[in-house]
Amino acid sequence: MYNFQEAIFVTSSGNYKKCPPADKPEIAFIGRSNVGKSSLINMLVARKGLAKTSGKPGKTQLINHFLINKSLYLVDLPGYGWAQASKTLRIGWNATVNQYLLHRENLACLFVLIDIRLPPQKIDLLFINWLSTQDIPFAILLTKADKISKQQITIQLKNFKQTLALYAISPREYFVTSSNNQLGKLEVLEFIEQILSANN
Repeated sequence: MYNFQEAIFVTSSGNYKKCPPADKPEIAFIGRSNVGKSSLINMLVARKGLAKTSGKPGKTQLINHFLINKSLYLVDLPGYGWAQASKTLRIGWNATVNQYLLHRENLACLFVLIDIRLPPQKIDLLFINWLSTQDIPFAILLTKADKISKQQITIQLKNFKQTLALYAISPREYFVTSSNNQLGKLEVLEFIEQILSANN
């Protein structure tokens, strides 16, 4: 299992060209606004305040890089689909994310975070389908699983798998997570270790 011994905030960038040198494997996190990206990153690295969290959607507006053990970058990407942001900002955020995903050559895997309490949302499906057409490696992280019962978790996980199968979409893996009770943490860390081993 990968061990986050050191986690340091490096920089926030408004453009992928201003990101740190692409000399280390990179794992990025994305999802609709307020899905729990920052909280999940903090859970994985066991640092409460590393990634800034907020109850207000749209808090993350830049590409935020965190250096892990001097050998790996975790990246907190802007959320997508926040209807209350101005149209100009929404377009800007989407362009920033798209350029990063298309051109960041050291991106080893993208974690797409989805609220497990909701049925598959159109905007998530559109984004995931786009990832598939671009051959961008990604895995699904179903968040906030502590908010529903184990039976509901089983049903929702099955729903997501069946829905994505209809679109012929095959994520590298599915993970059920909760930043509140650390559900899924060990599984995600083991997956990260596998990714790093494959990139060495």
